[in-house]
Amino acid sequence: MWSLENPESSPRSSASASATLHSDFLRRYARRMLNDVHGDRASSALPVLRRVLAAGVTPHAKLTALFAEREALQLKHMLHTLAAELGFARWEACKAAIDQTDGAMLDRYRFDLGAFGDYEKTWFPDEATAREWQREHGGYVVRYGSQAVAILND
Repeated sequence: MWSLENPESSPRSSASASATLHSDFLRRYARRMLNDVHGDRASSALPVLRRVLAAGVTPHAKLTALFAEREALQLKHMLHTLAAELGFARWEACKAAIDQTDGAMLDRYRFDLGAFGDYEKTWFPDEATAREWQREHGGYVVRYGSQAVAILND
């Protein structure tokens, strides 16, 4: 059976847990999102802009309008987007609480950055289906938006 533990926290992992605060990690991640939005590649900007729209951070109602005005977006917009994705009303509330939460809450963002790149992954349409599969096969489940991925580590 595959391990149920986060593969990145195993002793043999080269990317073991660091002393970085969760809020600092999220700030760096938000900076990366902002760079994608301001960059020249629509294929990098559009997924981030969809997340901003879904979080309700800007008054824009359409993706095309937000794309046209993407240079106006600032780091605060990305931070508020991350806060909304994590279930907080605003970044200030997220920042005050996130450092005391379990690091697994940020696995979705670590996944985006390639933290689990060397492990076998199995995708599922939702977390419940992934958990059901995990009971039989093992693996470490990471919720990714409305989907989930089981990361298989031995």
